[in-house]
Amino acid sequence: MTIKLIVGLGNPGKDYQTHRHNVGFWFCDALARLYTGAFKKESKFFGEVAQVNIAGVSVRLLKPNTYMNASGKSIQSIVNFYQIDAKEILIVHDELDIDPGTVKIKFSGGHGGHNGLRDTIKALGNKDFYRLRIGIGHPGDKSKVADFVLHAPNKSEIRVIEDVLSDSLNVIEQVVKDKVELAMQTLHTE
Repeated sequence: MTIKLIVGLGNPGKDYQTHRHNVGFWFCDALARLYTGAFKKESKFFGEVAQVNIAGVSVRLLKPNTYMNASGKSIQSIVNFYQIDAKEILIVHDELDIDPGTVKIKFSGGHGGHNGLRDTIKALGNKDFYRLRIGIGHPGDKSKVADFVLHAPNKSEIRVIEDVLSDSLNVIEQVVKDKVELAMQTLHTE
């Protein structure tokens, strides 16, 4: 099954754009630049949407404007409107349990404490979608997580996060064309 919707999770606005929690937005912005798409505000989808052609497949990119913890509302609205199956969705998000400089692709599963995923699963009533998990590392203490994700990574972290975003862009055609196993082999061995 091909991917028809790629969602970058994050928080809208300039105050948040450099934060670790916004790596999903970073990826979608880079994808739109690579495939010459332009984001437009779409109030009916509670977010910004771009349409791109990736390896002959028409793919919508979505950056919800609902803030991370309410991402499901935006995702559900576009999924319902275009009748997109959960298996045709790739959600790109920050992952505390993975070190910066590491990226993993996963199909299905729980939310792992990620509020954006939690709300998405609740809104869709389904957890069977693909995830591109961009490692941001963990602050070490659970009480520091909220502050950690709402701050910018340091320079060395930015460099390795940008590297894995680039690596992920290099395999996006495989992911979109249902060659996820091949993309996983490439990403998970780098």
